[in-house]
Amino acid sequence: MSADRTLSSLADLAEAGLVSPDRRPALEAVAARYAVAITPGMAELIDADDPADPIAAQFLPQAAELTTTPIERADPIGDGAHSPVAGVVHRYPDRVLLKLTHTCAVYCRFCFRREMVGPEGHGNLDAGQLDAAMAYIAGRPDIWEVILTGGDPLVLSPRRLRAVMDRLAAIEHVKIVRFHTRIPVVTPEAVTKELVAALRAPNLTTWVALHANHPRELTAAARAACARLVDGGVAMVSQTVLMKGINDDPETLGALMRAFVETRIKPYYLHQMDLAPGTGHLRTSVEDGQAIMRALRGAVSGLCQPTYILDIPDGHGKVPIGPGYLAEGVVEDPSGRVRVYPPKP
Repeated sequence: MSADRTLSSLADLAEAGLVSPDRRPALEAVAARYAVAITPGMAELIDADDPADPIAAQFLPQAAELTTTPIERADPIGDGAHSPVAGVVHRYPDRVLLKLTHTCAVYCRFCFRREMVGPEGHGNLDAGQLDAAMAYIAGRPDIWEVILTGGDPLVLSPRRLRAVMDRLAAIEHVKIVRFHTRIPVVTPEAVTKELVAALRAPNLTTWVALHANHPRELTAAARAACARLVDGGVAMVSQTVLMKGINDDPETLGALMRAFVETRIKPYYLHQMDLAPGTGHLRTSVEDGQAIMRALRGAVSGLCQPTYILDIPDGHGKVPIGPGYLAEGVVEDPSGRVRVYPPKP
């Protein structure tokens, strides 16, 4: 289904044939509570005739989003508890998040910051807030890495991003800057030479973590956008959320990880979905995730193996939760057979 502009309302989705008229009344409350936006590139990928389309499931509002379970929370990973100044989250000793904006090019139906992003969300940092954030980073020599997230930092202009990079480059102890983004996939034409140049600065190493969840997202245009980044000196890793009906099988996930590697992106994290409100219909069990990771081991290249990760609710940090293979005196091989280890002499 094609569109010539971002679809940002139920009326837009209906006009594009992505929401049927009979479903629209049930979705009004969803769209009123959680932001809606689908770029032309993503709309083009949606098969409106397939009720289980994995692209549609990520971006089209669903009535199930109004169902919140007791374990879900508005701030599932505890950003607020670790935010010393506006825009900064300092959860780990050597790195901080810097949230310049809470705007995205698309709004995912499973977003763990869905209560913060969008037109009614927390907005952009103003000049005074950015000064305070930079002063916080400059005043703490243990901060080695700054992770720009949000929102999607690459919705900002190259001029704005270049100014931020120049300020970070002036802080001697900051060596790594990482951008978390969906832009190369959802708006690949935005990855211009000017944008790529803006992400580089003297004395800093730049990484981009690309969020994609299904191999169909890695279109020719998306791969070309990633090539512009990598060829421009930006290293890339991937982030993926494990989701029911979208990528919760070894074949789909393996194809996605191979597509990343083919695009010169190292698979990094496979996230167990966070406990954001109204996302239970997409959440898998940890046991299912571990079974998928076990199926990938040995079946696809080691380059294609992400770390299966859980962000412990309420800000207690990330831990790997992949399957274990080693027990006292034995180890399980990739085919599931148990071997003695250490081997007998």
